Amino acid sequence: MNLTIAKDQLLNGLQAVQNVVSTRTTLPILSNVMMRAEGERLEFTATDLDVTICSGVEAKVGKGGATTVPVKKLFGIARELNGGEIELEVDDKNLCSLRCGPSFYKIHGLSADEFPPLPKFKDDKKVTIPQSTLKGMMRKTSFAISTDEARYVLNGIFLSLKDHKLTMVATDGRRLALVDEEVDVPEQSQGEFIVPAKAVNELNRLLQEKGEVEIKYSENQAAFTLKDEKGASILIITKLIEGNYPNYRQVIPSETKERVALPREEFLHALRRAEIMTSDKANSVKLAFGNNNLAITANAPEVGEAKESIAVNYKGKEIAIAFNPKYLIDPLNALPNDEVFIELIDELSPGVVKINGPFLYVVMPMRLT
Repeated sequence: MNLTIAKDQLLNGLQAVQNVVSTRTTLPILSNVMMRAEGERLEFTATDLDVTICSGVEAKVGKGGATTVPVKKLFGIARELNGGEIELEVDDKNLCSLRCGPSFYKIHGLSADEFPPLPKFKDDKKVTIPQSTLKGMMRKTSFAISTDEARYVLNGIFLSLKDHKLTMVATDGRRLALVDEEVDVPEQSQGEFIVPAKAVNELNRLLQEKGEVEIKYSENQAAFTLKDEKGASILIITKLIEGNYPNYRQVIPSETKERVALPREEFLHALRRAEIMTSDKANSVKLAFGNNNLAITANAPEVGEAKESIAVNYKGKEIAIAFNPKYLIDPLNALPNDEVFIELIDELSPGVVKINGPFLYVVMPMRLT
């Protein structure tokens, strides 16, 4: 195969896919990116067998074909080349030649036949939603994914497509984030599945504010096709986490005693400052709600103490509750709203953060010291 491609197009295509390539693989083919040239497009595919990403870019293709080359080497060379256009040629022994101005490189590749084939998906299980919707939902939940491999089923985001709603949930056992949006879900497309953290990270990176995403899924895999307004697309295929997600509804408190409106930005910055005065041993901040005031304190004997005060509209009985500050900072960082609400029952019951919208966050309190 041979083609001419703009340097920035080559870099864009490689940047979209190369994150999933593992540097510590025992299979040489998995260190490579597959390049397939046809028509006026060059398509890149990379995989670690759990997550696969395909991205196509414009190119002037003289002769079509397919090969695979080490992705880190190709990206490293292309990034450092001086010049706007790169000539790329591959012979029948998968030797890839790059020419750009006075620079000339040859990279040994492997046959495209060795590259793992892409799975096929039926059309019966699919929904299409705006990319901005999925991006916003993932932003509001992905920070709560568990990293504890002993609880493998929690190492991803739970997606439920039911009752004309897309619901997403993430939890690590100490906090839970839930968001839902109205989505047109055809009867045959209803279902539930768990998308692993690695695929979630790639989606967070690649989803745009414009265009649509088509979600297809089978028993053990899901595919997300991100289409922009110009017709270009990126495909992300992932294995799903097997197992039953726990009943998250039962950890959401059914009652509330106090509901307090808080300025998100001010609350966030006060927590960030107070967090500086916590330590590994004393990693909690205390929230004390009194008459029209929220006092935030942190006290670590070996570090020092912090005191913050925020004016709030609060007339209820005095209540004090302690949380790990990180567990409050994460959702506040992810939300775009000016105002958030915290709902409390007592100092031992979970706190709930809400907004004027379809979002809910449950966080377990810490022992008051």
